[in-house]
Amino acid sequence: MCVPLDRLVKIMTLSKAHSICGHSNNRAKGDFYPTPPFAVEALLSVETFPGTIWEPACGNGAISKVLESRGHIVRSTDLYDMGYGESGNDFLLFPKHEVVDHIITNPPYSLAKEFVETALLLATGKVAMLLKLSFLEGVTRQKFFRETPFKKIYVFSRRISLTRMGEPMVNKGMITFAWFIWEHGYIHKPEIDWI
Repeated sequence: MCVPLDRLVKIMTLSKAHSICGHSNNRAKGDFYPTPPFAVEALLSVETFPGTIWEPACGNGAISKVLESRGHIVRSTDLYDMGYGESGNDFLLFPKHEVVDHIITNPPYSLAKEFVETALLLATGKVAMLLKLSFLEGVTRQKFFRETPFKKIYVFSRRISLTRMGEPMVNKGMITFAWFIWEHGYIHKPEIDWI
């Protein structure tokens, strides 16, 4: 059955929540889809982050706990209280003088570009974002990537199965994720690799 375009637009407008890959009434509060530990371990196997790290969408500490277990000093904040770190902190509103060496996070999907832009202002070293591979697409993104070129993308060879609020999802492993790495001072063409 085809839905008329005007009805589809109305439905999408009324539904303020988004699913991991589109619009849904089942969107997790605060886009809380915890990162599996193996995804963080994979990042640490290919990139180093000397100094302090900020995890600004820490949720239940999925990324922070792995980083801390590897000896990193991590500042963990989140807008929502998911049981870990400092809650009530809107990363996009942090003063620009609060800098840190690196930022590593799995940002809210609807605010991914804004998280990257803010992170690039607040980190002096690297920014690592776990994003859908489709983050590369789009005319406005093309302009964004030309102005803020990334260093490398690490595409997961196996699909990542995220959970919604810590509960397994029915349609798991449907989306391709990658770690996007920006590094201040990097001036070459972006590279791609697989992990």
